[in-house]
Amino acid sequence: MPGRSDNVTDPELAAALMVARRGQAYFSRKLNELRDVDFDAPSLLPGWSRRHIVAHVGYNARANARLVEWAATGIETPMYDSPSQRQDEIEFGATLPVEALRNLSAHAAVHLNVEWRDLPEARWAFPIVTAQGRTAPVRETVWMRTREVWLHAVDLDNGGSVSDFPVELVDRLLEDLIAVWRRKRAATKAPNVILEPTDRDVVLAVDDDPAAESIVARGTAVDLVAWGTGRSRRGVTTPDGRSAPPAPTWL
Repeated sequence: MPGRSDNVTDPELAAALMVARRGQAYFSRKLNELRDVDFDAPSLLPGWSRRHIVAHVGYNARANARLVEWAATGIETPMYDSPSQRQDEIEFGATLPVEALRNLSAHAAVHLNVEWRDLPEARWAFPIVTAQGRTAPVRETVWMRTREVWLHAVDLDNGGSVSDFPVELVDRLLEDLIAVWRRKRAATKAPNVILEPTDRDVVLAVDDDPAAESIVARGTAVDLVAWGTGRSRRGVTTPDGRSAPPAPTWL
């Protein structure tokens, strides 16, 4: 019996799904490399153990699956039923036995993948609402999930690195940093940020006004992504060679 495949012909969406699935495989590999006794150790995220990371990534898959189900059925199914649900799930999940956490991660990922696979092509433009209240086509869940699995694999703090990310993901994350900071700047007057990747022939700026007071960060694309997402400040400097200040909050 032939295997079932995605109902998509859009090459950009097909490529995005591939990067998301590679990210899930990467996260699963780093998770599988952890011994059971390692789960209680701190993660790279302040206040979160590795248990919190695994619980968050598992429940995030379920939350994204609800959005895809919304698109498939037309019945409103938000990511979360209440403002506290996300954090409540993470705190509860962090108390689960290790085997249950491993199963949550694996089973939730399969569920989301099946929802993506079976979504009719015509439904990928269906509008859903993200946890931040932003209306977007359901195809946005692919990028939302991609960020989660790749970056939180690094947060497990057992050898994962932004340097392992595919080139196309690094470039997309640079663009996403600017897009999110731009929305925040418009709403809260957050600082302007200019990214100068030394291995790319491009400069990315939140604000094009040359008179705007700015944080200018210079480094390789990988180092700028690590800096901008709050994972590392290594290798990122200001134009005069000093260490760059902490990046503004991203997500």
